[in-house]
Amino acid sequence: MDCYTCRNNELIDSLPARELVAADEHWRCAHAFDSALPGWLILVPRRHVTSIADLTDAEAASLGTWQVRLSRALRALSGCTKTYVVQFAEQEGFAHVHFHVVPRMPDLPDERRGPRIFGYLGVPEDDRFGEQQQDELATALRAQLDLG
Repeated sequence: MDCYTCRNNELIDSLPARELVAADEHWRCAHAFDSALPGWLILVPRRHVTSIADLTDAEAASLGTWQVRLSRALRALSGCTKTYVVQFAEQEGFAHVHFHVVPRMPDLPDERRGPRIFGYLGVPEDDRFGEQQQDELATALRAQLDLG
């Protein structure tokens, strides 16, 4: 099996901050690597799962808590109005269940609201929120999560 998420989960002790915003025994949070939007987070199970129905009860019990904690941390740091939480896991190479936790800023243009927010994902490298910036934001998010 070739799974991007599982490969990173195996390297958890050596991941850069952007790939390890936070983690527990069930979940790991990373910053999206191909987004133009600062704070676009990805929440992934620590074990290989391809359907939400296959989450264990323990994974399911902590999923909502993680989504709320990440949303609160994003709001505290970015001033976002709300977060979008989305799960598809359909893209080739990314069938591992994952949840997008995306800050919706107050000034987000109408043409990017709702599912159109995905226009900020999969952008060319020159348009992406940079790795150093992702690491800095990840470190700030980790500190914010520790406060909560």
